[in-house]
Amino acid sequence: MIFKDYYRILELETNRVNVDEIRQAYRELAKKYHPDVNTADQFSEDRFKDINEAYRVLSNPSSKRKYDRMWHNYVGKKKRKEFEESRRNSDSPFSDFFDMFFGNIREEKKEAPKKKEPMIKGDNVETEMNVSIEEAFYGVQKKLSLRTVEGNLKTFLVEVPAGIRNHEKLRLIAQGKEGKNGGKNGDLFIKINVQNDEKFALDGFNINTNLYLTPWEAALGTRVKIASIDDEVSVYVPEGIQSGEKIRIPQKGYKDGKGGRGDLVADVKIAVPKQLTEAEKKLFEQMEQISKFDPRK
Repeated sequence: MIFKDYYRILELETNRVNVDEIRQAYRELAKKYHPDVNTADQFSEDRFKDINEAYRVLSNPSSKRKYDRMWHNYVGKKKRKEFEESRRNSDSPFSDFFDMFFGNIREEKKEAPKKKEPMIKGDNVETEMNVSIEEAFYGVQKKLSLRTVEGNLKTFLVEVPAGIRNHEKLRLIAQGKEGKNGGKNGDLFIKINVQNDEKFALDGFNINTNLYLTPWEAALGTRVKIASIDDEVSVYVPEGIQSGEKIRIPQKGYKDGKGGRGDLVADVKIAVPKQLTEAEKKLFEQMEQISKFDPRK
């Protein structure tokens, strides 16, 4: 078995060389002795195989240390030769020397890096919450309980801002379904449903209400007080007002989000007493006799 002087093969005079120097020597010689360049020279093909073999051993820090121990013993006993060739099978790029001492390098396989799973953001969750018109106007803090996919009950404290619009959505960041592979959680979206009541109904930025008048108030005109959502206002009712007509009170409606407010719109409804006193009945009978008003004409 002939000892292979890999440093000599790479035309390096010493083993005190770093990886970059080994790589540079390999590139120059591989280019020089490549079989495609030296098609008629059988020696060049063998030399090219030895160059690759030498680089395979010396570019690996572990195998280089192992080789250097043998190399020191060899150069201390024998004179270095210009070039030494050991036997190899005709179809093998590696010599017997390489197979005996460094065959494990050829068998080493770099473990393919595990494919990193893509980060997946969790799904958003949508739900609804009902609030009264007063709660929407002033703002409110309410609890919301939802059932998770595991079947557990999760409770959220939801801050409903003052002046929120009907069907507007609140967003709770990262309170939706969990992400996968380190992805962010989804968000929780809560659609707010503003519930009208017997007194008030929301219409955009306006608030509608009913104004009930007696027949004589409607006929003679009057001044009445109307309750708005946050106070009470006095309005003048003109004489002869009819059911279905509207009285509009500016800036007493819902918040418009710009520091102002819509209008309070009072829908006039003339109410007739279901039970009359004798005196009231006589007055209505007198009105029937003297009045020429016919609402059907």
